[in-house]
Order: sequence, then C-alpha cells, then structure tokens
Amino acid sequence: MTRILKLNEIKKILEGIDPIKIIEEGFIAYSQGKVVVPPIGEMIFDDPKHPGDCHIKYGFIKNDEYYVVKIAQGFYNNPKVGLPSTNGLNILFNQKNGAIECILLDEGYLTDVRTASAGAIAAKYMAPKNVNRIGIFGTGLQGKMQLQFLKSVVDCRKASIWGRGKEQLKKYQDDMASSEFEIETTMNSNDITNSCNLIVTCTPSKLPLINADQVLKGMHITAMGSDTSEKQELESKILQKSDRVVVDSLSQAGTRGECFHAIRNGDIKKDRIIELGNMITDKNFQRANDDEITIVDLTGVAVQDIQISKAVYEGYLSLNK
Repeated sequence: MTRILKLNEIKKILEGIDPIKIIEEGFIAYSQGKVVVPPIGEMIFDDPKHPGDCHIKYGFIKNDEYYVVKIAQGFYNNPKVGLPSTNGLNILFNQKNGAIECILLDEGYLTDVRTASAGAIAAKYMAPKNVNRIGIFGTGLQGKMQLQFLKSVVDCRKASIWGRGKEQLKKYQDDMASSEFEIETTMNSNDITNSCNLIVTCTPSKLPLINADQVLKGMHITAMGSDTSEKQELESKILQKSDRVVVDSLSQAGTRGECFHAIRNGDIKKDRIIELGNMITDKNFQRANDDEITIVDLTGVAVQDIQISKAVYEGYLSLNK
C-alpha cells in the first residue's frame, strides 16, 4: 500500500535525521558515478504578473532500493496574495518493481532542507577558517534556512542580510529574532561585500547582484539561486577572478547556473571547475588558505532529493515498526 506523508509528519521525522550528512554522502556517490540522473525537466512561466518555474528532477542510486521523482515549483509573486512562493512533492518508487512506496507531500520543504544542507556543505569545506561575518542575499525561506544550517559548520554569529525592500527585511529580522545571530539588514550590496567573507546568494535574480570589483581577497560565495539558464546572481567575471570554482554537477554546469554564464561568456573554461563530491573527498581541491577567493555554484541535483526522500521514508518505517 502506498504511504502518503504530509508536511507536519515529515517535519517530525526530520527531527531524527542529519540532512547535512546524508546529502554529503549523496554528492560523493554522484561524483563517483554511482547515481543515474537524467537531464532536468523544467517549465518556465514568463508571465510578468505570475512569473514562475517548475522543475522535475529524478534519478536513482545504482543497486539501491528506490528511485525518486521530485516536482518543485516557485512562483515568486505568490507572497503578494498570501500564498507560499514554493511548493512541490517527492514520489518514492521501488527500484525493483516500480511500485509507489511513498508520496511525500512536503509542499517544497524537503527541497529547501536539501538545498540548505548543500549550502552548509559548501561552507564546511570552502569557507575561510575565520569567518568574520556572514552575508545573505535573499529574504525568503531559503535565505533564513541557509543561515540556520550554517550554525553547524561555522562559528560566526554575525550576519548581514540584503533584500529588495524594507518590509521584507523587517520581516526577515523579526522571523530570525531567536536565531542566535546578530542580524543587520541592507538594500545596498556593498554593505554585504565590504563586511562579509562568507556570502550566500539565494534569489531568483536574472541580473547579477554582485560584480567582480566587489569581490575581495579571502571571500567565499555560495551561489544557489541560478537554477535555470535565465537566472544569474554573480557577474561571470567573478568566476574568472576566483582561485577555486566548485559545482554540484559538472553536466548541469553546461546548461544552468553561474558557471553556465561564465563558460558562455568565455570567462572560465570547464576544465577549471571541480565537482562538489570530488572536492569533499580530495583535500587538494579544498580551500588552501584564508586569502583564496572561492565559489561554489549549486544548481540542485536529483541525488539530494533521492537522499532526503529515502531518509524520511526509512525514518517513517523505523517509527512505525
């Protein structure tokens, strides 16, 4: 019988799971060629009044019990009418016979968890040893979750948040009042780049938010908003200026993300890019000192959805023996 898990139950199960650990294991398996991930399916809705996109990511780990199909969508004007900007679900199938084992009606939350986990993994290996202040571009749920997940890998508890409006920034600060972080807000990107040496960008921007001349020695940037070919958060010359450039998926870097723009513009060659799973397992690919400029470009890989879906389902089975 197919199990159906709703968001409240999923959140309870997640309390007993270390998502950063399982997502890290997934990236390693992916870079070792143990995961089958077909090209992303996507629909882009360019209606100016209702801009949005829908992504279908799917795949399986070889010789595993399951395969996963994930549908996630973002409609960025939804908050104006009282609706969440993201939604979605994950479907877990039996790899041996195709039976639907579990439908995870997570409303997009598992995508946020696995994305925030990836941000923490990026910082764990590539952020400077001494982080003086964390900068976040984006005031939505992902902007909040990135900061929360960074607590487990970075000691710094000072943060500056960039947003497009005072109302959004005020809400961010109110929502994060109990987060243990000392939070400042700004609408000027220079305030972030002049004071923060660990920066995370998590917006749906189609125009660069950070220019190359704003990037200083010793800075690390994790960019995760550019999950389609139309989106871009970093001027592509930033990647040319960087000492190390890491992506979650080399194959996806050819069609989306900051590396896609930089390769297309001739600012970087693909042979300079390191895949995240390989960086995790090889210290030679990790940050060497606090003076390096490093970039991690995350476009989201189906192995993350596989790992988080499996963990929740197996957690459910364990709790209901």
